[in-house]
Amino acid sequence: MDGSLYERLGGVDAITAVTRAAVDRQMKDDRINQKYARTNVDRLIKEFVDQICQATGGPCTYTGRSMTEAHHNMGVTNGEFQAFVEDVVAILDGFKVGKAEQDELLNILAPLQGEIVEVDSDQVGTPLPSAFTPAPAL
Repeated sequence: MDGSLYERLGGVDAITAVTRAAVDRQMKDDRINQKYARTNVDRLIKEFVDQICQATGGPCTYTGRSMTEAHHNMGVTNGEFQAFVEDVVAILDGFKVGKAEQDELLNILAPLQGEIVEVDSDQVGTPLPSAFTPAPAL
């Protein structure tokens, strides 16, 4: 396994393509799409790309909010976090990303569950609470 995970994933262009596809899938997924009701999609994609690029050893710098801050009052359940991960895996499979690289990427995402999930429930498809404040547009 030569090179950083960033290089093995194909660099920023590949990460951007996968991210766009994953967000597109999530917006259509009834298990989680209500959580995106007030999300600026362009900003979300940019922040995801920067975060994944940086976390995998790429040259990007993530300047967005902490995961705790970004998901505050979103009411994300354990079930919804799992649905999010399942969508990511389906897209990675579709892009023929290798199992080793997928596992490395999921190991980067896994610790974020504690910062994102606010409701200890397997429920999915829950509405976005009115108390949620989305990030401003870029």
